[in-house]
Amino acid sequence: MSRRVIGIVMNGVTGRMGYRQHLVRSILAIREQGGLALGDGEVLWPEPILVGRSAHKLKELADRHGLEHWTTSLDEALAHPLAEIYFDAQLTQVREPAIRTAIAAGKHIYTEKPTAESLDAAMELARLAREAGVCNGAVQDKLFLPGLLKLKRLVDGGFFGRILSVRGEFGYWVFEGDWQQAQRPSWNYRAEDGGGMILDMFPHWRYVLDNVVAPVRSVYAHTATHIPERVDERGRTYPATADDAAYGIFELDGGITAQINSSWAVRVDRDELVEFQIDGTEGSAVAGLRNCRFQHRAATPKPVWNPDLPVTESFRSQWQQVPDNAEFDNGFKVQWELFLKHVVTGSPYHWDLLQGAKGVQLAELGLRSAREGRRLDVPALEI
Repeated sequence: MSRRVIGIVMNGVTGRMGYRQHLVRSILAIREQGGLALGDGEVLWPEPILVGRSAHKLKELADRHGLEHWTTSLDEALAHPLAEIYFDAQLTQVREPAIRTAIAAGKHIYTEKPTAESLDAAMELARLAREAGVCNGAVQDKLFLPGLLKLKRLVDGGFFGRILSVRGEFGYWVFEGDWQQAQRPSWNYRAEDGGGMILDMFPHWRYVLDNVVAPVRSVYAHTATHIPERVDERGRTYPATADDAAYGIFELDGGITAQINSSWAVRVDRDELVEFQIDGTEGSAVAGLRNCRFQHRAATPKPVWNPDLPVTESFRSQWQQVPDNAEFDNGFKVQWELFLKHVVTGSPYHWDLLQGAKGVQLAELGLRSAREGRRLDVPALEI
């Protein structure tokens, strides 16, 4: 069995998401399983090359996981003889220039979302990558979660008949930081630092709706900053200048209506932190991160509205669970494996920087819709 080493410049892995999901649960997990099998006895071995601003944090990570390569210089990392892929999990504000530098260095690109701060910049990155002939991808992790994979299975199998509507609920209470420490970084609540619910979550909702249900054709959004003041990591009070909640209505192909509530100021009364419900003429289904339950037309009960009597039906018990029928791996890791195979073998890969730009487009239009108080069309994007 032969081993092919591929160097991955990983920028931003000292942050929570970059470290936990991309370095530990994806790249290091691939190494722990013995590499990524490519067929014909060949195994791909990812070699992380860590880059960031803090030498102390990088060295601590490298020592903790037995990694050899790290540097505070992006140019030095990109010039490493093993480097073939550049991955970015930095703050959105500094992502675009780093990706431009990596494209100019001839590296394949894989990046977190949003891919840039504006649609124009996101489209320019997609164009530059295409002109340079480098493989490129944007993280769209929720498509690879067990719950959404099961929901997609129902859609593809025609279970719903004609799909009528989609409803999504996402969010949880993020503590203000005074009497309990906030579980999200303070920059998330400062617009000047790239924070905000629409910028964070509308790119996710774009690829979920586009790929699981139908393409998005229009958006109407309303935003709110429910918690106007928070306390940062150093115990300092600061004004929250970004939206911490967004309420969106989307029109999809086929006349499907989707409505998704997103909030960091809501207490959870759901089975999971995010849930999507699809209703169709032949049946309905509700999917979270891991589970998906359904109710067929023939098994739908006939409730009668009568506020004078207590409810005696257990509505949730009338739904069935979609079986796993497969083993599900970490969603981030699954997409990493698909991208790595795409780079090395040329296998098909759909989730490129153009798809990432669509998420930026919906966020941009959502913010504009909230400012102007009107529905906006979502034009098709082409490079």
